[in-house]
Amino acid sequence: MQSPQPSRRNFLRGLGVSIALPGLASQLGSRASAAAAMQPQLACTASGAPLRTAFLFFPNGAIPRAWWPQSTGGDLQLSPTLASLESVRDKLQVLKGLDNVSANPGADGGGDHARGNSTFLTSVRINKSSTIIRAGVSIDQVIANRIGHLTRFPSLELASDPRRQTTGCDSGYSCAYQYNISWKSESTPMATEHNPRMVFERLFGVGGPGERLKNLQRRRYEQRSILDYVLEDARSMRRRVSSEDHRKLDEYLSGIRALETQIERSERLGDPEDPGIETPSGVPQSHEEYVEVMFELMTLAFQTDSTRVASLMLGHDGDNRSYDFLGISEGHHDLTHHQDKEERIQKVEQIDRWYAEQFAKFISRLDSVQDSDGRSVLDNSMILIGSGNADGNKHTHTDLPILLAGSAGGALRTGRFVDHQHVPLANLYLRMAHTLGLEDVSEFGDSTGVLGNV
Repeated sequence: MQSPQPSRRNFLRGLGVSIALPGLASQLGSRASAAAAMQPQLACTASGAPLRTAFLFFPNGAIPRAWWPQSTGGDLQLSPTLASLESVRDKLQVLKGLDNVSANPGADGGGDHARGNSTFLTSVRINKSSTIIRAGVSIDQVIANRIGHLTRFPSLELASDPRRQTTGCDSGYSCAYQYNISWKSESTPMATEHNPRMVFERLFGVGGPGERLKNLQRRRYEQRSILDYVLEDARSMRRRVSSEDHRKLDEYLSGIRALETQIERSERLGDPEDPGIETPSGVPQSHEEYVEVMFELMTLAFQTDSTRVASLMLGHDGDNRSYDFLGISEGHHDLTHHQDKEERIQKVEQIDRWYAEQFAKFISRLDSVQDSDGRSVLDNSMILIGSGNADGNKHTHTDLPILLAGSAGGALRTGRFVDHQHVPLANLYLRMAHTLGLEDVSEFGDSTGVLGNV
């Protein structure tokens, strides 16, 4: 980070020791009161603490034999892949039998990786085209549309991979499908932010410790001045343009009003806490540190109640990254097509374990942060991690590898391995929405009902 001796490890340690528990009731102050006054029954636990939801995506599925525990039930015995979660096993569920058939080939043929990404949070079949995009609204955005007004940011969309293609993606599908799991509408993905510096500055402002609040206030004043000028000019222009241009102008003004609403919400909910640490310098060269920094930023966003909805793509499906830091030089995607060769299977299992270890560190960090009701932030969360493919060798989309951490303030039962016997993954998303108080969301994607036994 920006210091005489830049150190990402110092930045990560700084996040852990410099934040003064803004999740405490005394720290939340008027911001919590303002949010509660707007709709107290939504996105809160029974004790009134914020209830957070995160959706994490890892690429290329997992080796089934090492992922699934040996037996179902309440005494969760972790599998070899998930062994690093032992210290928090009582605070998570391993969920088997959840399917996403919207990602199946059907008449569309190839493209399981594009479908695995884009249907993971939508459960809606996508249109196979490189130009005509049609997906569905993702569950994180369904939630954000209903509870986003309670926080400064309706949602955060993050990625730990700066690489993007615009052409030549999976089997004739648009690259928009390949690189996005969060969708605002059927034709509009939510752009992910992959630069830690940009994420940090968005959350807390530009500048060093002690400067950010003043810079943020100046930026808001400048934004308001610009918006006032633009709106005045647009109203004047509206009287002189054609009816067709009226439509275009109205679309433009909708975007302006959305920005105006965001500024007003930020002002109403109060200024962000200044973490008192240096801003990240950018994308780390080490992929290990990159993933760790993005998880820490998500922790910080939840801890400060900057948002209650977040997603993170740890990699896109079909990702062929090599894991040299694990001693694996071959590409991940290539290895998943292992042809039952034991040496290749073991390398994929090693990569699977690494992703589980990163998740373990993240939820352990959430579990170490005290919330406003005395529970941990993890206790007052629902943190889902999974992949759009089940078995990367076969490109299957049934029995997806899914974990759900956190008890949502005691609403969910943890420390279990549950086999749901092949029901839509969308049923789980309905359950999560209802747990947030959105019980009028009666269907989602290909759901057949609200998932029980969670």
